[in-house]
Amino acid sequence: MKNLQNTNTSPIVMFTLDEPLYALYLSAVERVIRSVEIRPLPKAPVIVSGVINLHGEIIPVIDIRKLFRLPLREVGLEDLFIIARTSKRLISLIVDSVTGVSKLTDFKVADSTEVLQFADYLSGITVYENNIILINDLEKFLSLDDEKALDKVLKEGIK
Repeated sequence: MKNLQNTNTSPIVMFTLDEPLYALYLSAVERVIRSVEIRPLPKAPVIVSGVINLHGEIIPVIDIRKLFRLPLREVGLEDLFIIARTSKRLISLIVDSVTGVSKLTDFKVADSTEVLQFADYLSGITVYENNIILINDLEKFLSLDDEKALDKVLKEGIK
């Protein structure tokens, strides 16, 4: 891997979808909750499974399995939701498990476009305890068109 960048101390929240390890920078994560009922949101972008109500706040649920082209499956009671903040809104990500928070002290993060040209939703790739970790960029999950469509259906309200 060329152009490795030293991250010094970038805390990440690691999670799984099937077996690979994925991560988000801790600064974007608000909390992790157990799965709750997802209410359908008609006319929402394809990657939006619906919305959840978290203490009176309506939060879109993003099915990142669709982005990563993983097999789709029903949300189970054992699944977790990572509530995270993009520059525009709170979102919820459905994950199988959260494996913990780690600092990437003295680890290298590769620019993901060098390694995986198709990985537009990643900000980097690193190795931690002999595991490859794909670090996600929340800002890339929803396209501009997806953001506009989501704004429109959320303004129309849930019926």
